[in-house]
Amino acid sequence: MTAAVSTTDTPLNASPARGSIGISRKFKAYLALTKPRVIELLLVSTLPTMIFAQRGFPSIGLILATLVGGAFAAGSAGVFNCYIDRDIDKLMHRTEKRPLVTGEVTPREALVFAWILGAASIAILWFGANPLSAWLGLGAIVFYVVIYTMILKRRTAQNIVWGGAAGCFPVLIAWAAVTNTVEWPAIVLFMVIFLWTPPHYWPLSMRYGEDYRNAKVPMLGAIAGAKVVSVQVVLYAWAMVACSLLMVPVGGAGWVYTIVAVAAGAWFLYESHALYKRAQGGDVSNKGAMKVFHGSISYLTLLFIALAVDPFIGSAIVGG
Repeated sequence: MTAAVSTTDTPLNASPARGSIGISRKFKAYLALTKPRVIELLLVSTLPTMIFAQRGFPSIGLILATLVGGAFAAGSAGVFNCYIDRDIDKLMHRTEKRPLVTGEVTPREALVFAWILGAASIAILWFGANPLSAWLGLGAIVFYVVIYTMILKRRTAQNIVWGGAAGCFPVLIAWAAVTNTVEWPAIVLFMVIFLWTPPHYWPLSMRYGEDYRNAKVPMLGAIAGAKVVSVQVVLYAWAMVACSLLMVPVGGAGWVYTIVAVAAGAWFLYESHALYKRAQGGDVSNKGAMKVFHGSISYLTLLFIALAVDPFIGSAIVGG
């Protein structure tokens, strides 16, 4: 099944009260289309990467331009995603309240909004940071919308593995905004998030497996058994933790980052193996799967907080 793109102004599940929507409700509907929780998670990695690249605080203007430009790029990609996926969103309980399904925003309004956000993000990054960060912002939008949403999502169980690379772009944008180049530490951080995405998202897809099956989206957590998914979660978790430690020899990380990376990594590996043990015993539950999902968010947050603090305490372990 492929994504069907339409520019018609007829919502899939139009609300009869659409015309009476107030300004506040309309604003909230537009905001919901941008997937603000996803944006929050992406910004968690942006500022710490900028601080680490600068080895201190960049200028306020550069920080604001990068954060706002990055948020607009992620928001644009999110709106395009909601626009393209509105046919399957109405089939899943998790997404049936999205504004394009309820009719609070029309497809045409969403499409215009997505283009405006995308154009604004590129302009803000171009003039507020540098052209390289703007090109990377554009690359993130194209990757998420075209590669993931339109090509991979409905065709392969590995969709989130490769499509999730779009969520890794913020660290490249942040590094480029500060240094006007992309260096090995930025690539290591990119790979950390790339390897983090499957053990983060697959437990969620286990929780909402029925939704994905109803929408005929071949998410691994929905179409494979818990035993298979739990093995993949453990393997990716080990690769992620190992990759995070490359910041010591490659990125010049110090003791603060190293200690947190080891401790948080060990904790997440423990939770991943606990999920694996329950799954192999046929005793995995939605609560257990979601524990790993929420734990992955805590892990990434701790890792990037440590990355931000690291330049201010001590020196690099290797070559320091």
